[in-house]
Parts: sequence; C-alpha cells; structure tokens
Amino acid sequence: MAAESRGLVVTRTDRGVEFGVKVVPGASRARVVGVLGPDLKLAVSAPPEGGRANEAVVELLAQTLGVRRGDVTIVAGLTTSRKRVAVAHVDAQRVVQALRDRA
Repeated sequence: MAAESRGLVVTRTDRGVEFGVKVVPGASRARVVGVLGPDLKLAVSAPPEGGRANEAVVELLAQTLGVRRGDVTIVAGLTTSRKRVAVAHVDAQRVVQALRDRA
C-alpha cells in the first residue's frame, strides 16, 4: 500500500515506511526542498565524502518526522544521490503530514 503527497510515493513496510530521496550535498543549509517526481528532495550542507552526507540525511529526516535517528535507515544508494530510505515506527500518513507541515 502506498500513500502520495504531491507525487511523493511512500510505501508501507512491516516495520514502517520506505520512500525515495534525491540528495543535494554541499548546500548552504539542510532542508526539505520538496518533491521531485516520486522522491523527496533534500539539501544537506555536508559534503558527499566519508558518509557525511548520508549522516546528514538521516539527521534531517529524523528531525522532520519526529523520530529517533536509529529509526531512519538508508537501505539503498549509499554512494549515490538517489537513495531509498526506511523509517521505522511511522505510517505513510505521518510522513505525508510532516511534509505538509514543513511546506
């Protein structure tokens, strides 16, 4: 089952949800930029070196969704700008609502 918010596709899993993320590293500040096709577009200030941008993505999503950092996992795309992220203990509606609140 999937929920959509302005094109973003959030898929329910056994533990929570998964969705795609497009990351722009080296930005002036960390923020949710918006939706790019079926993915969430994020900007992070960390460079794409040594996993720092990935850590920044986890931190930004945890803050945005109101979950612990340990609940956010990058499940695919560790070395690319397009990633697949899993978030435990949330449902698709909570993700969609959190993103609407940020808009």
